[in-house]
Amino acid sequence: MRKKSLYIIGFFLILGGILGYNYYQKIFGEAITKETVLFVNSTDSLVDVKEKISEFSSKPNTFLWVAAQKSVTKPKVGRYVLKEGMSNNDLVNMLRSGWQTPLKLSFNNQDTLEKLSGRLATQLATDSISLLTAFTDKEFLSKNNLTKNSVLQIFIPNTYEFYWTVSPEKFRTKMLTAYKRFWNNTRLKKAKALNLTKEEVITLASIVHKETAKEVERPIVAGLYLNRLKKGIPLQADPTIIYCVKRVKGQDFVVKRVLNIDLEIKSPYNTYKNRGLPPTLIAMPDISAIDAVLNPAKHNYYYMCASVDKIGYHEFSKTLRQHNRNAAKYQRWLNRHRINR
Repeated sequence: MRKKSLYIIGFFLILGGILGYNYYQKIFGEAITKETVLFVNSTDSLVDVKEKISEFSSKPNTFLWVAAQKSVTKPKVGRYVLKEGMSNNDLVNMLRSGWQTPLKLSFNNQDTLEKLSGRLATQLATDSISLLTAFTDKEFLSKNNLTKNSVLQIFIPNTYEFYWTVSPEKFRTKMLTAYKRFWNNTRLKKAKALNLTKEEVITLASIVHKETAKEVERPIVAGLYLNRLKKGIPLQADPTIIYCVKRVKGQDFVVKRVLNIDLEIKSPYNTYKNRGLPPTLIAMPDISAIDAVLNPAKHNYYYMCASVDKIGYHEFSKTLRQHNRNAAKYQRWLNRHRINR
């Protein structure tokens, strides 16, 4: 009898061990088979999450059981980086607590707030309309001495760290903070030495940015425009005319050639008709364009024209006579290639 009892006890101990091991494996055993990113939307249920993890989990069927044991009924919205070897317990805890991993968000120079909002919406959980609404909020603009036309200047093209679920309001606040940090004492002193405000620097930088994509040219172009400003000569910057045309025709309107009729557009942004800088920036300049204005090349150039010998670059000149020769050469090149607009 004693031996039989020992067998029975042993049997139940083994059975308990097996059941305990299986129970442990369900909860704490390795489930995620490879590192991946899981996006959980506001409409997602635990069943939806189970379907999403099925491709990279060895235990998708026990995920719901573990969630039930921990009384989790709804996952928190977020972007989660799942590490290889994570258990269902780790995953459920992550979704219950909302332990997101920040993402690296980047944006380059965008011409308009609408394009910027659309670009950001592809990287964040929010939509472009909500972002645009936050950026143009009257109270926000008034509080920070901005307008719908100038608010684009607070967005310095770079790479930033955000949570996927960041609200549009928190996003704009962080951008404003980064903008103020960008304008450190060194940059402010350089702007003052040029007799420009930071807003004017960015406005000029936006023209320089649109004038040339070649970073090596930007300090030369910036120096040229600064020379014209000092002399009181109109900037006569084609990018501002293209900006005016697009405001009339639409942002998607392609302008490969500025026509004489375009120069007659009545707008404070027309730098052929108005002296000095336009009221605000005409596009989002990148850091190289801003720093080019703050660190301009010193020279005696007052004129420039697109080069036909070195496409993408410019021919710079000190006299109008020399410039007219360059311009005539460029006009002939445009006609030869049938670039009429």
